[in-house]
Amino acid sequence: MNTLAILVAAGRGERMGGRRPKAFLELAGEPLLLRAARPFADAPSVDAIVAVVPAEAASEARALLAPVAKLHAVVPGGARRQDSVRAGLAAAPAGFDGVVLVHDAARPFADVDLIERVARAARAHGAALPVVPVTDTVKRVSGGTVQETMPRDALWAAQTPQGFRHAVLSAAYEAAFRDGVTVTDEAMAVERSGHAVHVVEGSAGNRKLTHPEDLRWAEGVAGGGAERLRVGTGFDAHRLVSGRPLVLGLVTVPHARGLEGHSDGDCLAHAVCDALLGAAALGDMGRHFPSGDERWRGASGAVFCAEVARALRAEGLAVQNVDATVIAQEPRLGGHVEAMRAALAGSLGVPLHAVSVKVKSTDGLGAVGRGEGIAAQATALLRRETR
Repeated sequence: MNTLAILVAAGRGERMGGRRPKAFLELAGEPLLLRAARPFADAPSVDAIVAVVPAEAASEARALLAPVAKLHAVVPGGARRQDSVRAGLAAAPAGFDGVVLVHDAARPFADVDLIERVARAARAHGAALPVVPVTDTVKRVSGGTVQETMPRDALWAAQTPQGFRHAVLSAAYEAAFRDGVTVTDEAMAVERSGHAVHVVEGSAGNRKLTHPEDLRWAEGVAGGGAERLRVGTGFDAHRLVSGRPLVLGLVTVPHARGLEGHSDGDCLAHAVCDALLGAAALGDMGRHFPSGDERWRGASGAVFCAEVARALRAEGLAVQNVDATVIAQEPRLGGHVEAMRAALAGSLGVPLHAVSVKVKSTDGLGAVGRGEGIAAQATALLRRETR
């Protein structure tokens, strides 16, 4: 065996939101860990892969990586990066003394060419590090003020995979642990051991995903942004009757008649809720709020909007925007549109700019045109949140 790849995936992902380990977040419908493993499985020089993951996620990782033919082991990591790498080294096949490639699972866009480039350099020089030039001007800051502008031509950003002969990396880590030193990457450990680290050309696309905005960038690169979006439509109509207030979009509108219904008859709010539920594939208003259930007798549209918003959050979905149209011959509703937008946005927990309400008439055509009732239709766009 010549080359062992260690995928470091034991981080908790606090800066990404911390709801689950970062390597298990989905990118274009596929976990980062699996995406990171694929190019190593495809690389000709790589013989075996060890994944280092949080202890509680080991079983999930084994199932996830089952299709990866070169998978050798999945082992629990430690609190620090160097603890996790040491666990990966300990899982190497007995007697292994070839090249070790250590890669962040949070870098899903490493390619086979980069892997082979690092492996060749590590084999030749004992230690190899992919780097890319720093393009921003870098300042050294202390106490809230700039102390120095660093010479940019001497600064390079380190990437992974980082490659080392097994003996070189093992000795460097033994020294770091013995001396009580925390290192931020493998090259740092090898540097302090006195062994020269050879640099090779990295890749601008081999970016580490650390914050939520990084994941959004990666979705665009992977072409998976559309997979995170869900569209739904909704429609509702109610008869106008005497003796009831007219409520539309959670706003009470002065009028001689109101909308008939088991609840408050707010067809605009109901159409919006139906669109949201449809986008989430959660059924419709009748399924969640049946008219035969006394709990919903006289309930306001605000109650329904809040319940639907909770259901969406439970599914990991957030409202991107809602566009709704009220179809009414009377009364005139233009002066109430902004109040409806604000009320709906507040009830759904979204910014005002995420809600659009328009008003149309049928120019006297049909039941609505004869003033017998009011209808509403809505379209909703949801996005799947990072979990």
